[in-house]
Amino acid sequence: MSHDPALTNPDLYTVLFENDRVRVLRYQDRPGDATSPHSHPDSVMITLASFTRLLTANGRQVEVKLEPGQARWLDAQEHAGKNIGDTDSHAIFVELKEPPPSSPTAAALGPA
Repeated sequence: MSHDPALTNPDLYTVLFENDRVRVLRYQDRPGDATSPHSHPDSVMITLASFTRLLTANGRQVEVKLEPGQARWLDAQEHAGKNIGDTDSHAIFVELKEPPPSSPTAAALGPA
């Protein structure tokens, strides 16, 4: 990743888990907080609170309103964001990495 959000905005992004296949980030901010430009690979975002954000990328802007408990696909992208609502943002990002080569061994059963 060219602009890792855990490095560009360490006060807002926390790495919860990482292995060779995924990285899980927690994002939390307050109204008025903004991020520096950063990038995400293909990801799934799970919202834990309702929030309104303004995302900016390549001269374009989009307002995003999300309710808690949603799971949304995000194509790989670079953007900056700002909490323009009156509630804290809180979300989990599951960032996908390249899949491993196929292995003849059986996968572990249950969480690892």
